[in-house]
Amino acid sequence: MLFLRSLLYFLGSLIVLIILVTTILVLFFIPGRIHYAILVNWSKFCMWWLRVTLNIKLKVIGRENIPATPCVIISNHQSTWETIGLQQVFPRQTWVIKQELLLIPIFGWGLAMLKPIVINRSEKLKSLKKIIKQGANRIRKNIFVVVFPEGTRHPYGQLGKYQKGGISIAKKIGCDISPVYHNAGKAWPKGSFIKYPNTITVIIGKPITVKDKSSTTLIKEIRDWTEDQASNLLTQ
Repeated sequence: MLFLRSLLYFLGSLIVLIILVTTILVLFFIPGRIHYAILVNWSKFCMWWLRVTLNIKLKVIGRENIPATPCVIISNHQSTWETIGLQQVFPRQTWVIKQELLLIPIFGWGLAMLKPIVINRSEKLKSLKKIIKQGANRIRKNIFVVVFPEGTRHPYGQLGKYQKGGISIAKKIGCDISPVYHNAGKAWPKGSFIKYPNTITVIIGKPITVKDKSSTTLIKEIRDWTEDQASNLLTQ
């Protein structure tokens, strides 16, 4: 039954994505902010369709902590869900993503239109420079930048090593960091087609200033906060 419900979700989300991406391709000449305004409707549909087909709901804790001005969002990486779901939590945003995602038919085309920061993970130094330069550029254009510092998804209940890319963007431009933890892997596991009824909880911490703090200090502060949230949710 869960397979059929997951299939129904997939088919519905795919149909709507095809419609929206086709619309954007036809109207390719319109400004990027309008591209985003159109494509963000896919995430709205997906969140609604997840509730209808699989009874997967969203709970946000700390929405009042979202900064009024664009910043770097540093989130754990458990699931495909976060690139969809976080669009319904934070204002206009883009992401640091691996280049392979752009090769996915339809999904990759739509993603490319949202001006993500695309990196080749085999070229670490070059990628870091690109993340810093383009990340600062996006924030100057009033776009939040979402960074998954683990680099790859980890199963629910696990947390990978945090890299410095997102922190480097924030230090470059002097903006705050918004720490985020979620447990989406519980409902939408890493690499799984089948999804499970549950409530995905997103916790947004208070903005973290980068002023007078080293990258090492910031990583520890964010990592400690994230581990505390993960531990609290695991015991609930």
